[in-house]
Amino acid sequence: MSLDYGFMAGLSLSILKGLPVTIGLSLWTLALALPAGLGLALVRIYRPRGFDRAAALWVSFFRGTPIVLQILIVYSLLPSLLNALSVRYGLGWRVFDVNPFWYAVIVFALNTSATFSEAFRSAILTVDRGQLEAALAAGLSTPRAWRRILLPQAFLVALPNLANGTVNLLKGTSLAFMMTVKDVTAVARIEASYGYQYIEAYLVVFACYAALGLTIQAGFALAERALGAYRRTVIY
Repeated sequence: MSLDYGFMAGLSLSILKGLPVTIGLSLWTLALALPAGLGLALVRIYRPRGFDRAAALWVSFFRGTPIVLQILIVYSLLPSLLNALSVRYGLGWRVFDVNPFWYAVIVFALNTSATFSEAFRSAILTVDRGQLEAALAAGLSTPRAWRRILLPQAFLVALPNLANGTVNLLKGTSLAFMMTVKDVTAVARIEASYGYQYIEAYLVVFACYAALGLTIQAGFALAERALGAYRRTVIY
């Protein structure tokens, strides 16, 4: 079997059209999943009545079910549900005109927030609670104590798991083509379909995701060193 290297070279340029979509999908998901994951972690730690079980169910559902099924449910059910509400209450929403990109953001954010919540929860629990008590006794407010003392330490502990979750998110976005999102994978599949050159297309996509994954890991390594330096030098 011989590979069409000319096609692969041309495809490498073509998939650049889908690269902003893949990166944008990952960044929007992170922007929603990081605060949501931290919030879920705090709810599961402090266990406010009426919310702790809901948070546990959220995490169990999205961590315990295949992402493919979550995509199919959200992309098939959510637009129909929103349209039914729009018709019933006369809201005038043009639900089916919404870019599928945003449905992809929703499903990946829901899934990733559950993963991140466990990373944050385990990291926060490793921080000695006596540090918070000492900070409060020294006159720091609770938000400042969390911002200056607890969260930097927890983020440092959580970074390896957050890096792993982010790489998994990036890989998961390759399924966005199921929602007609024209990301890297979708562009490659379209180009390959003309001459049935799927092997060459998938090899190019493989190299693209490998490069993006290595970049993410390098970025988290830099963040880990920066937070480590902060932890060693900060004056509370």
